[in-house]
Order: sequence, then C-alpha cells, then structure tokens
Amino acid sequence: MTNVPPTPSGLRGAVDLSSLVDRAQRPQQPVTGPAAGTAPAGATSATGPVDAGAPGGDLTVPSLVLDVTDQTFQDVLQLSSVVPVIVDIWAEWCGPCKQLSPVLEQLTAEYDGRVLLAKVDADTNPQLVQAFQAQSIPTVAAVIGGRPLGLFVGALPEAQVRDVFEQVLAAAEQNGVSGRVTVDGAGAPEPQAEAEPEPLPPHHQAAYDAIERGDYAAAVQEYKTAIAQDPNDQMAVAGLAQVSLLDRLSGRTADELRSAAAAAPQDVEAQMAVADLDVSGGHVEDAFGRLLDLVPTVFGAEREALRVRLVEYFELIGVDDPRVVAARRRLASALY
Repeated sequence: MTNVPPTPSGLRGAVDLSSLVDRAQRPQQPVTGPAAGTAPAGATSATGPVDAGAPGGDLTVPSLVLDVTDQTFQDVLQLSSVVPVIVDIWAEWCGPCKQLSPVLEQLTAEYDGRVLLAKVDADTNPQLVQAFQAQSIPTVAAVIGGRPLGLFVGALPEAQVRDVFEQVLAAAEQNGVSGRVTVDGAGAPEPQAEAEPEPLPPHHQAAYDAIERGDYAAAVQEYKTAIAQDPNDQMAVAGLAQVSLLDRLSGRTADELRSAAAAAPQDVEAQMAVADLDVSGGHVEDAFGRLLDLVPTVFGAEREALRVRLVEYFELIGVDDPRVVAARRRLASALY
C-alpha cells in the first residue's frame, strides 16, 4: 500500500531525455547566453563549453546555480558526469516556485560544489518541460551521469528537500559520480555580498513551520488568516490550496482512494479524493477531466463542491497554465 502524498525521499521514475542527449553527443557549440525572460536571483548562464573530464573528476563552473535552456541543456548532461545536477523547473508567475527556489539555492550553496542547481524557465523552454514531464510547477528532478530522475512536484519544507539532496548524492556516489566543482573566481559573487533571503510574512512563516512539523491543519488556518487580512495575497491563496490538498491526503493510501472511487463513480467525495491524488502526482489533466465530467451530472451542494475544488486546483497549478485556461472555460460552460 503506497502512502500519499508521494514522499520526496523516494526517487521517482526516470524521464525520456533522449532528444536532448542526442543533441549533447553532437560536436559542442559555444553556449550563447541566458534564457529569455528573467532568471531568479543568484542564477547565471553557463558561459561557454564545459570540459567535464572523467567521471568523478573536478572542474570549474561560473556558478553553482546555472540558468539553462533547451539549447544549453547539453552542458548539464556533461556536468552531471562530475556532480549530480538538481533541475528546478519554475516560472516567474508561480507562487510556490518563489517559496521553493530560495531553499534549493541555499542547499546547493551548503553542499559546496558537490551538487549543482540548473534553473529552467518553464515559459521559455518547452522541450525541457516536455522531457521532464512537468505537468505542474515547480517540478524538481535530477541528472546523474546523463541520466534523469524525477524527484518531486510542488514546494516542500527545507527538511524534506534536504533529504532529497542526500538521497541524490547517495545515488550519484553509487553510480561513480562523486566529484566536486569550484566556482570561477571571476564569475562568482563574494559570499559575504550575497543578500539575505527576504523573511516570509508572519502567517506564511507560521504556515511553513507547521508544514515542517506535519501539522497541515495549523498551516491551513495560518494561510486562511493571511488571506483574511489581505484577500489579494496570491502566495497565501496558492499555499492554502497546496496545504489543503496535503491535509486531505494525509493518512490515506492510493489503493484505498482508487478502490473507493471505482466502486462509486458518481460519489462526488470519492471522485474528488482521487482527483487530489492525481494532482499530487502531477496528473493534472486527469484530475480536471474526472471532476469536469461530474459537474453536469450533479446539482446543488455537490456541484458547488466540485466548483470550489476545481478553483482550488486552478490556483495551485497557476491561472495562466494552458490546462487551467481550458478547464476554466469548460467549467464555465457546464455551470452557465
């Protein structure tokens, strides 16, 4: 029986990056520059061809945090023969990304050259989004010796992300990838000049602390308080959607949820529970389709429950996501 939501410490299935691997095997071309759009603070693009050397060797890089694109991902594949590379697929409009990215960057710095972080802007790099099967963001993966591993989806507490880093490093060592990189002094910022991360607003911090200790109900209340104080706090809205999903799934199993839904296909609560499971695993379109199919068949309180749950998913996935736009249009048509 598999507990849900999926634990981040379990390295999940590999993804197909064959097209990008093929590109990496062609003659190396100079890297042309950063991705289009705005990179997160602390990210830099690779500044030229990388000579990774033999697996387990060392090399110099412009930064421990690299901004990579569909065109420059070949550098990541080469670097991953020396150290494991964590891949963060993010977007500027994504609230949970803004919570997770500083954690990933901080941990990357703490591991002092034993791991690299590759930032991928989902809005400008469709090949990588497809290759990593990033159905929602943030999506975090790893590349070890040119082989990708799916890690987790969504913003997680620092303690859980640290556990993922440890497991990635252990997997890398088992595969002979145990080198270290150093930062080129000309391109590296002075450590003392690094800006301290901005503190979270009080109720956001309290919610985050509650999530770390597994008290999802308390986190829900903190986010609700933040929204009551500022209804335009979109990060709180997204955080509430995420932690509410975790709270609903806590202590339940995938087998239990799917069996109940299969036995009662018209039971709204059972179908919403499986939709939660699908969203937690990144199967966003399956979750949308399941609930949207039910909307025209029910009325009153049940229809309203479906509407509210779908709107919650829209906030969680991102209102600009094409899948959300399509699902919102279909929901409006069913309701009106």
